[in-house]
Amino acid sequence: MIAIEYVTFDCAEPYELATFWSQATGRPIHPDGSAGDDEILVPGTPGLLFIKVPEGKAVKNRIHLDVTGSDGTTREEEVERLLKLGATIHDDRRASDGRGWVTMLDPEGNEFCVCRAEYERS
Repeated sequence: MIAIEYVTFDCAEPYELATFWSQATGRPIHPDGSAGDDEILVPGTPGLLFIKVPEGKAVKNRIHLDVTGSDGTTREEEVERLLKLGATIHDDRRASDGRGWVTMLDPEGNEFCVCRAEYERS
């Protein structure tokens, strides 16, 4: 068996993107990380690792994160909060019956989906 230690983001600005995901998840950037570093870690299980690469994102992600509220917040509240942090809506698949998801882009264009948490579905 394997364990996923890190989800790694190739990016142009590791500290800036790590700051977005740190604020999105409520997990602080590792104390050794600072602006200008080529690698920044947001510890956790799994950790989020941001690595500077020279090339920009050119095509759709082949893998993406599905995220939900974790502290009683709704999908709609999380979408609004993430917009304020700098994400954008890429595709809105919310249905009138409450099902569906919202595909968003982080500040460097990486796709992720905001879904309803289990507590919203019950």
